[in-house]
Amino acid sequence: MSSIRRLKIAFFLLTCTLLFGIMGYRFIEGMTLFESLYMTVITISTVGFMEVRPLSASGRIVTMVLISTGIIIGAYTLGSLLRMLIEGELRQTFSRRKVERMIASMKNHYIICGYGRIGRLICRELHSQGIDYVVIENDPEMLEELEREKILYLSADATDDESLIQAGIMNASGLVTAVKSDSDNVYITLTARGIRQDILIVARSSDERSESKLLKAGATRVVSPYLIGGKRMAQILTRPTVVDFIDIAVMEGKLGLMMEEARVKEGSPLVGKNLIESNLRRDYGVIIVLIKKHNGTMIFNPLPVEVLEQDDVIVLLGETEHMKRLRSVI
Repeated sequence: MSSIRRLKIAFFLLTCTLLFGIMGYRFIEGMTLFESLYMTVITISTVGFMEVRPLSASGRIVTMVLISTGIIIGAYTLGSLLRMLIEGELRQTFSRRKVERMIASMKNHYIICGYGRIGRLICRELHSQGIDYVVIENDPEMLEELEREKILYLSADATDDESLIQAGIMNASGLVTAVKSDSDNVYITLTARGIRQDILIVARSSDERSESKLLKAGATRVVSPYLIGGKRMAQILTRPTVVDFIDIAVMEGKLGLMMEEARVKEGSPLVGKNLIESNLRRDYGVIIVLIKKHNGTMIFNPLPVEVLEQDDVIVLLGETEHMKRLRSVI
């Protein structure tokens, strides 16, 4: 039986006992409703301050029944209430410890600071790609939603060093700071960069003037949702077909296509080969859109004779299934 059901039964029995006492004193002893309630309460609680008036034999029988049943039912009600509270506390404590252990064991995950409109969309996209992440949030309403969605989170202040360390910043692949305040985003960026110099930090900016401050604070990239939204709306007006293709082929996946990037790591069979020798197009049917060389140079629509080197990043467009197989090769 659940704790809630036991508590409901206990309160029902306690209410029945109160009604029995009130009715007994009311009709047997002729007391008023208030006097009957007073006598019932002091009898059940075994306090017994003072009887309103001398009781008859029938009234004393009512009192004895109330004492014997009231003690048992009162103890049962109190015990059920305490049990529910203690079990709830323990369950919550163990649940949070389990979450903390899961976060501590994570590697190559992403830390999302803030679960507002932007943070929620980021989490949804990472989840759709099967990428691990943890959210840092301290808004009670957002915490309830995170609980409902079964998302790993820490109820903490993202500007605090300890919160970022607890979220596993030392093992994370990157961090996104997407809280509402630009000043908080700057502070989170400074804190994260101070803890770990090499981590990827993507920061949200509500104001264009904050972009330079975030970059100076250590952000790798700064994204302004309003600026991007404005540019996108303008592109829909001027280049609607291009925007439709990107949405359908890349973002929505309706055509079964995806755009992906992959780094050519040490030991890859592609190192030292040109694009013809790599057979990427023949074996996987992908289109190589861009090569970002290890020195930062970008080569758009590379020629077939372009040689792939270690730490080059290839941007490809192709079918989803082929891209998954290709990723393991690269």
